[in-house]
Amino acid sequence: MAKVLVTGAAGFVGSNLVDSLLNDGHEVFGVDNFCTGSPANISHLSDNKNFTFLERDIITGLGDFESLKFDQIFHMASPASPPRYMELAIETMHVNTTATELLLNHATKHGSRLLFASTSEIYGDPHEHPQRESYWGNVNPIGPRSIYDEAKRFGETLLSHFHRSEGTDTVIVRIFNTYGPRMDPDDGRVVSSFIRDGIKGKSFQVFGDGKQTRSFCFVSDLVAGLRAAMDSGITGPVNLGNPNEFTLLELATKVGSVLNIEPVLEFKELPIDDPKQRQPDISYAKSALNWEPKIELAEGLQLTADWMASRLK
Repeated sequence: MAKVLVTGAAGFVGSNLVDSLLNDGHEVFGVDNFCTGSPANISHLSDNKNFTFLERDIITGLGDFESLKFDQIFHMASPASPPRYMELAIETMHVNTTATELLLNHATKHGSRLLFASTSEIYGDPHEHPQRESYWGNVNPIGPRSIYDEAKRFGETLLSHFHRSEGTDTVIVRIFNTYGPRMDPDDGRVVSSFIRDGIKGKSFQVFGDGKQTRSFCFVSDLVAGLRAAMDSGITGPVNLGNPNEFTLLELATKVGSVLNIEPVLEFKELPIDDPKQRQPDISYAKSALNWEPKIELAEGLQLTADWMASRLK
């Protein structure tokens, strides 16, 4: 049984990760300030003797957990959708930089392995398709999305520096679009927005012409990849995502099919620096981690829609 710290433990991905770790018998310590996470995501764990939760802003330190030695640290804390990280700009930049350095110092001191949840956004609006880990990206460093993009890029720089200079045991994972139960229906992501509006009988808001592509990974597949990366000896970066690529128009059709409705599309202006294509090359994850996603989009959308319908009721 490992002693594991998860930051962002009440978030969409973080809470699913916590459940997976606890199900395998690990002792889990969670930190979250509910900035974008929800108490409802971890309420079922209130009586779990292997789960200890601390409501705290990780930027200010580990508080009661400061003296603990963890075998593994998953740094998942960060707003992740454009509306949230633009609303919480300073918090987003600090949690991916200041808090990352804090956790790296803790990991170095105690000999922990630290996983940093980076993002496909570090590739920006890519000139390479699909995106391999060797691609350096096409990011606007002063654009509105740089709040998140550049903070994650600097987080990767911090991990690389500590690994080289201090010998800290680290791994960088680049997470592509992920969806599933416990998504915030109002987080502004395309899957949650389409499903929410479909359930409510509203039109789907499509930004641009809807021909831009995304790749959607179900959360249980992502969690399996995160844990495989943590349990491996690699430093990364490694892409984790589903390589099946869909236009937003195709996604709208699939969501409509799952909800048994004919979606009405409302087209909006494309946001600044919105990427036209996003598809991971997961060759490295397949070879190094023996990992690839298993859940097809239709199945995952149904599971997500069922959960969101119950949540919205």
